[in-house]
Amino acid sequence: MKIEQYISQLLYRHQCVTVPGFGAFLTEIQSAQLHESTHSFYPPKKVISFNAQVKNNDGLLANHIAQIEKTNYESAVASIESEVVIWNSILEVNQKFALKNIGELSLNSEKNLVFTPSENVNYLKESFGLNSFVSPAVKREQYQQQAEVFYQEPPVAKEVQTDKTPVIELATESKKGRGYLKYAAILVLALSATGSIGFKLYQDHVAEQTLLVETQVQKKVQNKIQEATFMIDNAIPAVTLTVREEKFAYHIMAGAFRNEANAENIYNNLIQSGFKARRIAPNKHGLFPVLYGSYATLEEARAALDTIHQSNPDAWLLVKNL
Repeated sequence: MKIEQYISQLLYRHQCVTVPGFGAFLTEIQSAQLHESTHSFYPPKKVISFNAQVKNNDGLLANHIAQIEKTNYESAVASIESEVVIWNSILEVNQKFALKNIGELSLNSEKNLVFTPSENVNYLKESFGLNSFVSPAVKREQYQQQAEVFYQEPPVAKEVQTDKTPVIELATESKKGRGYLKYAAILVLALSATGSIGFKLYQDHVAEQTLLVETQVQKKVQNKIQEATFMIDNAIPAVTLTVREEKFAYHIMAGAFRNEANAENIYNNLIQSGFKARRIAPNKHGLFPVLYGSYATLEEARAALDTIHQSNPDAWLLVKNL
């Protein structure tokens, strides 16, 4: 049996997939990356690593194989053990071997396992359809805006002699060509002064009217508050809240019994011993399972399983939403 395909399937949904007696494949989410030197973009992904120290059977891989292969749990465990023997034999002969879509395992000079993850598959479901790509650098051209500066010489005062009274006239370099500028400037100044005064008067008038309206509204509101009588004819009915029971995915299995009375006795004994024991629905084989307890995280379940193994070495971890 090639169990690497089942390991690959579980890596999409779980952070840790343990191969009993061999080691555990761990995943960690890596954010999207940009390599500025090569202008390459990489989407978020799961980075796979390997820990040869984690070898205890947590039941995840065996349960998955039993479900897919339509067999029992014990047969699945036996198939995993046979595959592990084959892997170790290949390592002794070839010093390395590859697991499809997972990575390559090899032995270093100190006979320790070294894992090189495969880059062919992204196990992060949220990144489905996102591929890496290379984008050329964007070339930006800078344009310098040149402003034309117009300069006009100031007017020069000169006296014009007439028959009656001398008149002072403002003359520019070219009287005919630029004489209209004088009248335009005077008109602009006049309009600016008139507009500023008019706008100030308009603002004062609007502020005065606004204050008057706000004062009247406040008086009416105060009068309504003083005259109001608050009465409650019908009381608000009580609200019943339904608390949804939290579901856990990790459970420690005490055993599955053909006799329901035996299952009930084990359940009562666990309750008296201080465990948060549970009984779940009979499985497809007609057995009545009893749990030591259920846990929200894999770390909590493994810590509890280590403690329970001191008194019951046959207890095992069940991974399933219940």
